[in-house]
Amino acid sequence: MEFLLYFAIGILVTFVGALPLGTVNISVINTTLRADARNAMKIAVAAGIAEIIISFYALNCSVMVSSFIEMNQWIQITIALILFVIGGFLFFKKQKETREKKFKISKYVTGLFLGLLNPPVLAYWLFMISYLNKNDFHLNMNSSIAILFVFFSGVYLGKLLTLYGYSRLSMLLKNRVQNIASIINRVIGILLFAIGCAQLMKYMFG
Repeated sequence: MEFLLYFAIGILVTFVGALPLGTVNISVINTTLRADARNAMKIAVAAGIAEIIISFYALNCSVMVSSFIEMNQWIQITIALILFVIGGFLFFKKQKETREKKFKISKYVTGLFLGLLNPPVLAYWLFMISYLNKNDFHLNMNSSIAILFVFFSGVYLGKLLTLYGYSRLSMLLKNRVQNIASIINRVIGILLFAIGCAQLMKYMFG
């Protein structure tokens, strides 16, 4: 029963954290619309691994990570600038440009990179680990290997299910709305730009 509880907690906590639109979700949506669900799930598979790495890191050294981010806030500026550039590119690029691309990055690499380069997710996990421990769940590196295994299995499955849901929803839109790829590109560009602005505002006024 205890194993099922930690497994369910892993799924639920990850689902809540992965539900808001972020760079990984947006990438899954965009790939589903511009390619197919199979390629989108490659991103999801790698992003699930990244989620385990981030949650494990938060579990292992939550205090040290918080201090590192506070002392190296240039990371937030760098990520914000990257989001600005990607958002602007998606917003202004034309449909025909997608057929002219010569260099393609592996979807697995994309999913892992976007999943790891995500300070809000790390901050979320730092908060959740602290919250769970305050509510007698006692998740730390001294927990049994079996407990950690089922918890991180839940984390992976929660991430995968959330991104799969976004991919399925994107397919429904793709089949019902004409020129959805062009429209969604602009929406995604705006969202990425907004996320970058939020990241920059957090650095300046947080």
